[in-house]
Amino acid sequence: MTNACLFSGGKDSTLALHKVVNSGIKIELLITFLSENKFSYMFHYPNAKQTSLQAEALGIKQIFIKTEGKKEEELKDLEKALVENNVTLLVTGATYSRYQADRIQKITDKHKIENIAPLWHIDPISELTELSENFNVIISAVAAEGLNETHLGRKIDNKLIEELKILNKKNGINLVFEGGEAESFVLDGPLFKKSIKILKSKKEWNGERGVFEIQEAILENK
Repeated sequence: MTNACLFSGGKDSTLALHKVVNSGIKIELLITFLSENKFSYMFHYPNAKQTSLQAEALGIKQIFIKTEGKKEEELKDLEKALVENNVTLLVTGATYSRYQADRIQKITDKHKIENIAPLWHIDPISELTELSENFNVIISAVAAEGLNETHLGRKIDNKLIEELKILNKKNGINLVFEGGEAESFVLDGPLFKKSIKILKSKKEWNGERGVFEIQEAILENK
């Protein structure tokens, strides 16, 4: 019997983990997928390998699962991982996406796994504000009109939140990036015993979308 978290290292899975642990539930395993497909429908791609630093900072065991990231087929990899690791409770960072939530629910129902999604339909501004106040989160990828190269590597703070509000009204950007507008990476949080310091990084920008790649990072005392 294992309590696990589907962990991408982004803001949603990290905040979901935080809320569940604070509710008194012990999480024993982080499950992180390494997708060969940059545009996986289910799993984050940017900086996935760097989540090992987050797991170490959190003091929680982590496993990496490789997947080709093919639409629908990648769900078989998720199901296999849950069964092989005897997962009986699964935490996810699902917020609004029915595509992800319904497919995960179908798998957990099939195997009688308790499915917890503490951020489901969370108020976007409330989430961003909590992240700004209590976490150190950066933008790791952008793929929406209005977001550009200057946003890559930016910290989610009050200034960025105000910019996102404007882009939401102007371009319809989802404030929690549920439509794939952007992805994120958490460098520090209340549960982290150490924080992550980026030593080397690079930006990739093609004029429409981009990625902030963490090339080298270390843990340092807080």
